[in-house]
Amino acid sequence: MARIPTVYITDYDKDPVEVEPYWDPCFVLTNDAGDSPASSNGCGRLGSLEDDPEMPPVKQVVVGICAMEKKSGSKPMKEILTRLEEFEFIRTVIFSEEVILKEPVEKWPLCDCLVSFHSKGFPLEKAQAYTDLRKPYIINDLDMQYDLQDRRVVYSTLQREGIELPRFAILDRDSKDPSKRELIEGEDHVEVNGVIFNKPFVEKPVSAEDHNIYIYYPTSAGGGSQRLFRKIGSRSSVYSPESRVRKTGSYIYEDFMPTDGTDVKVYTVGPDYAHAEARKSPALDGKVERDSEGKEVRYPVILSNAEKLIARKVCIAFKQTVCGFDLLRANGKSYVCDVNGFSFVKNSSKYYDDCAKILGNMILRELAPTFHIPWAIPFQLDDPPIVPTTFGKMMELRCVVAVIRHGDRTPKQKMKMEVRHPKFFALFAKYDGYKDGHVKLKKPKQLQEVLDIARALLAEIEQKRADPETEEKKGKLEQLKSVLEM
Repeated sequence: MARIPTVYITDYDKDPVEVEPYWDPCFVLTNDAGDSPASSNGCGRLGSLEDDPEMPPVKQVVVGICAMEKKSGSKPMKEILTRLEEFEFIRTVIFSEEVILKEPVEKWPLCDCLVSFHSKGFPLEKAQAYTDLRKPYIINDLDMQYDLQDRRVVYSTLQREGIELPRFAILDRDSKDPSKRELIEGEDHVEVNGVIFNKPFVEKPVSAEDHNIYIYYPTSAGGGSQRLFRKIGSRSSVYSPESRVRKTGSYIYEDFMPTDGTDVKVYTVGPDYAHAEARKSPALDGKVERDSEGKEVRYPVILSNAEKLIARKVCIAFKQTVCGFDLLRANGKSYVCDVNGFSFVKNSSKYYDDCAKILGNMILRELAPTFHIPWAIPFQLDDPPIVPTTFGKMMELRCVVAVIRHGDRTPKQKMKMEVRHPKFFALFAKYDGYKDGHVKLKKPKQLQEVLDIARALLAEIEQKRADPETEEKKGKLEQLKSVLEM
């Protein structure tokens, strides 16, 4: 057998060294017996450096999860990480909360890819220092997470990207510019820096960490305000008779959008994937709908093309691969009213599968070439299904879904009548109504019996022999008689 050319093996942390290759897949294709080279078009097995126990293992991409324990240890995160580790070349490492809070970034675990996001108590500046030090591949941009904490910046970004949002004005009491902190309050309106908002309107704190959002009602609807807050038990808002706006702090005032009583929650995983579901709006009665397991009830939602474009724009504008935001559907349009940043769907196996698959492919697509990992780039979720045919490659039609209904039926002419007279019960028993709990009378003879009962009861009413309850049914009995005599 001819001598195989020399190849270089890299230990990643050390300089390349020249070695005598085992069976390098770039040069030799062996058959299953291993005794002779296989033909180039046969079904042979690739010889691999991994077959030699003395050779170093293939590099794995280490994905670090840097977040507060409540988030990194949540059920959605565990579900997604479990699926992410099914990738042969990915290994996950969760940074402990104690390390994040107490250790310097030089002692934090090493990783090639970082999933890090802000929540209450998280030291975002330390995470930024870590990325500056180690230069990992970032899933969610850390600098933009400062912007997400300020609703003023969020709204400004949405405006810049041409994304629809409710008409609003900012009352900035911290500003030194008097024109930015002018508030005139009337009985049923407020004027903020020259912009008038008639009740009902919404008052939001400029800090995205403050969830105490108030909705003010006009006097014609009873006045007062609905006070929204983070869910506490089975409540998410409470009514207050207070109709005056808050006099301290900075706020965003915006038009109240009349929806169908639901809020749409959208969750992106990259710019080309969005999962959406609806929940009962906390502005209704403040009571949280929960299922038998105590989870908030969510309803599946299909996004329109315009809403999918909004999801893409939000994901790209805020540089958050995994991102949640709120949509309000009102007046035939969809408005973004809040952007939450990193958030996962709860209790959706389909979402967990999709999220892990997209993130895994995204990470390996970025890092596999750098680490010389033998990973084949799969089709994207939105790649067209191309199949080989005798005429060449063509797109494959996967399915056709149609909802078809004939339209040549007249409206049903129904009449409902509650009966309690013994004659009707006797007829019910005659046709075994008690056996099945109902009886359907369609034959002429059966309908004639119903007509005879109606005529007899009307005759009793005319002769003043009917009981008061039957007399009350006179109009219905006449209608029944008229229908059956037609």
